[in-house]
Amino acid sequence: MAPPPSPTLPAYGGACLSSLLPALLAPPGERPGWVPEPAAGARQVVLLVLDGLGWHQLSARPGAVPALAAMRGGSITSVAPTTTATALTSIVAGVPPADHGVVGYRLRVDGRCGGEEVLNVLRWTTASGDAREWVPPGGFSAVEPFGGRAVPVVSRASFRGSGFTEAHLRGGVDRYWHLPSGVAVEVAAALGEGAPFVYVYYDGVDKIAHVSGLGPHYEAELRWADRLVAEVAGVLTPGAALVVTADHGQVEVGAGARPLDRDVLDGVRLLSGEARFRWFHARPGAAGDVEAALRERYAAEAWVRTVDQLDAEGWYGGPLGPTARGRLGDVALVPWEPVGYLDAGDAGDAGDARLVCRHGSLTPDEMWVPLLAVAG
Repeated sequence: MAPPPSPTLPAYGGACLSSLLPALLAPPGERPGWVPEPAAGARQVVLLVLDGLGWHQLSARPGAVPALAAMRGGSITSVAPTTTATALTSIVAGVPPADHGVVGYRLRVDGRCGGEEVLNVLRWTTASGDAREWVPPGGFSAVEPFGGRAVPVVSRASFRGSGFTEAHLRGGVDRYWHLPSGVAVEVAAALGEGAPFVYVYYDGVDKIAHVSGLGPHYEAELRWADRLVAEVAGVLTPGAALVVTADHGQVEVGAGARPLDRDVLDGVRLLSGEARFRWFHARPGAAGDVEAALRERYAAEAWVRTVDQLDAEGWYGGPLGPTARGRLGDVALVPWEPVGYLDAGDAGDAGDARLVCRHGSLTPDEMWVPLLAVAG
């Protein structure tokens, strides 16, 4: 059997999403060298996050994105896991996942009536329903977003009031849009009011990749997202810069997503994570057996790591504190091949079985994201 590839680890402390906010909030002229030149001295910065637009997918299609192709910059790393809940929190908190504690998409939490459940962070639900009553979103992240600043947040109106919005954007100044045509309007208003930093989020690229893969529908959405970038760049005031990044890239998995083999679930009391970063919560005394079973079955296509190994290798920008560690399992299964491991017992994951593109793992396609800029 060929040796496994090495995971692409986040560049915590350097050119990484978790370092982006501190870099852009630093005084002009004092920003690190990996910040693209048009943003290095800008007095106002607009940060546009295009959910799911990986660097490898973008750079393979320059003809579809003339506005993005004309911008200055390159690529930086996402965080671990390469999933929206963790990456977006890392961006707005400006720290690694080990520090803010939102360490995945589906996390172990204390249950509503005792015991334990799995929280879907984006939906803020468990098997018992809406979890806001017993898992308060306001204190779920250990770090105040935007360093406690009242930053204008330009995002989809349907996200207003959601648990995840409260968890990772509390204290932001709402400038929600109902249709994408309103994004540039809201950005122009925020810049006109003198905001030094504006945060913008658009999720269309990720949605279409999940539903349709990386084919013609994806390229059509890229062309639309590029027009959105051009519209936002068009409202920049003198001395302002637009910075474009993403939370993660994509891997086309399709039918490669499959239920876990039942024999590896002996000794497992709970499953969390997601298809490309699956956590196994072992029964007392069974963690070693679970790890051995996973290695025997999946070692040709996935990294198998205990939580202690991940912590020691710095996957989360560690060290993990007790709260963050308590949200994770004992052993992780993280594929480098284009496969995913479905948890058939979870309604959310079972409903996601038809997803074409996925993310979460530490492959280059998922880890590298763009960091591009243009000045007004």
